[in-house]
Order: sequence, then structure tokens, then C-alpha cells
Amino acid sequence: MQDFATELRQEAEAAIATARDAALRARTAHARAELMRHMLTTAAKVKERPARDAIAFVLGEWLAAWGQDPATCPQKPQMEDLAAACQAMVRAPGAHADTAVRHAFAALEAAYAAAGTTLADQMAWRSSCAHGWWADISPSPQNGGYSALSRRAETLWERGCAPHCR
Repeated sequence: MQDFATELRQEAEAAIATARDAALRARTAHARAELMRHMLTTAAKVKERPARDAIAFVLGEWLAAWGQDPATCPQKPQMEDLAAACQAMVRAPGAHADTAVRHAFAALEAAYAAAGTTLADQMAWRSSCAHGWWADISPSPQNGGYSALSRRAETLWERGCAPHCR
């Protein structure tokens, strides 16, 4: 028979693992949703401009918010395609425009996956609009020029007790 302290520790560890998995899923979903919200909001602000100018504006805002150099960002073509699809969506919403946004978003996710990362991670680690709790769930790597908002030494569940409690 296990002692009470061991039972409590095991119960806590199982609950933390469940919470960690749910938090990781939530962070990914929320980062993706926030990216789309930003894209559509920014596209709507400039929808009266000529399409080419509006797409360039959205792309420029995005690259700046992510601290990316337009000349060296490998995913820039896919980012531009998503900016164009979002611009089309705010100009003429509907099933066709939604399908184009979905396809452009999927292509951008595939481009980041091919580079060994995820679009959600890049949103969480690069964006100047990142939500602080995203880094508590999955901090950015220490190198890579990521936003200060994305840096943490440890995840929420790795922090544990304060040193004076040990």
C-alpha cells in the first residue's frame, strides 16, 4: 500500500500532465485564432485602398510586428498569399473567400512545418502582440531573436516551489 503523500503526489502529477496537455492545445489554438483576428482586422482597416497596396500594408505590418526582415523571411511568399486572401475576405466575404483563407493559412502552416517549427509558435514567440500566458506554456528558445514577451526560464509547471520552500 502506498503512503498518503505518495498518492497525493501521483494524483497531482497526473492532473498537471492533463493541464499541460490542455494548455498546449489551448496555446496553439489561441495563437492561430489571434493571428487570424489580427490579419482580418488589419485587412479591414485598409480595404478601401487598391488591393496591391492593401496587401503590401498588411504584409508590412505583420513582418514588422514579428521583427522579420522582408528580404530574408523564407515564408514571406506564403505570408503574402494569406494577406491577399484576408484582403479578399474583407472585401467580399463568403464561402469562396473563406476557402481561400483556409488554403493560404494551411500553406503557411506547411511552410513553417517544413522549417521545423509551427505557425502558432512563431505567432507566440515573434509577435509584438503575443499574449503573455503563451510563454508560460511554451517559452521561446533562448536564441533566435524572439520577442521579449515570449521569454521565460521555465514553463508554468516546471517552476515548482520557491527555493526557500525546498
